[in-house]
Amino acid sequence: MTQNTDNTTIERKHSHVEICLHNDIAFSGKNTGFERYQFEHDALPEIAFAEIDLSSTFLGKKTGAPLMISSMTGGYSEASALNRALAEAAERFMLPLGVGSMRQALENASYRESFSVVRKYAPSIPIFANIGAPEVAKGLSRAEIDIMLDLLNADGLIVHLNPAQELFQPEGNTDFRRVLDQIAWITSVIPVPVIAKEVGCGISRQTAHRLVEAGVKVIDVAGAGGISWQKVEEVRYTRQFGQDRRFSLKALEELLNWGIPTAECLVAVNELKTEVRGTHDFEIVASGGISTGSDIAKSLALGAQIAASAGALLKALHAGKLEETIEIWLNDLRAVMFLCGAATTEQLRNTKLLFKH
Repeated sequence: MTQNTDNTTIERKHSHVEICLHNDIAFSGKNTGFERYQFEHDALPEIAFAEIDLSSTFLGKKTGAPLMISSMTGGYSEASALNRALAEAAERFMLPLGVGSMRQALENASYRESFSVVRKYAPSIPIFANIGAPEVAKGLSRAEIDIMLDLLNADGLIVHLNPAQELFQPEGNTDFRRVLDQIAWITSVIPVPVIAKEVGCGISRQTAHRLVEAGVKVIDVAGAGGISWQKVEEVRYTRQFGQDRRFSLKALEELLNWGIPTAECLVAVNELKTEVRGTHDFEIVASGGISTGSDIAKSLALGAQIAASAGALLKALHAGKLEETIEIWLNDLRAVMFLCGAATTEQLRNTKLLFKH
């Protein structure tokens, strides 16, 4: 890899974090969809608030709560400190943790420590490696996959699907041919589960079906309503090239807000899960705009095994309030469970959710 390519990748990772922290990159006129649902109140909960059990399972492993700290960053020197803080919080609350794209770790061994640090500070939780669909499409060797898994002693591999982000990224790779075939090959040769994850535009029922038939064990819907990675990349494009846009102004607004709301994804993919149960069993992760304990609760009631958050927790970390934020979310989750009469997360998954007309 050339030094220029290395610098470009580092700049991109730096700017992604900086833009997410300081720019308005939320979807416009499109929310997660959770606001359209409410729980049915239980005036006779017959449970004690103090005894509510938030523990859950994910891919057969027990977690402290149905929350995952989702993929954020890695691959440059400053990312080590960020990932260490995320790992320490994940270990404290016993939450699964996904790292950011490990492409840089494959291309430059000097950046591998920024990923491996998470296992050092989170020795007992599920940790997931991560690589992008464009890298998968080009074809990964078994040796490259082993590097990613071994660096983390990983419990699974996330393949993030990001066509809209790549479309807007100044140096984006929009060749997604052979992605599904390559995913199917990966699922057949590695000893850990593969998680297919969008990055904010959502996964439809049809796409989820193709993925689970290819051997994917987890669908992380990552729907619209949180960060628009198209907007993140548009900020970068504008900084580099000014206002010389590649798309018409009329189309741009739709493209920047492209995607399926998170709640809609959950409903559709959960219907698929029920339909294929026994032949293609898989779990669902709800992400895309998760920012409260109520969001986590609604995610479970809509079919998710666990909810995941990146953007909101990144901002909390930057403000020095990561663990405080997680504590607040989990207390909010307990409050919802109490008012629904759900003493466990499994009971919460079977709690009635009403659609607001």
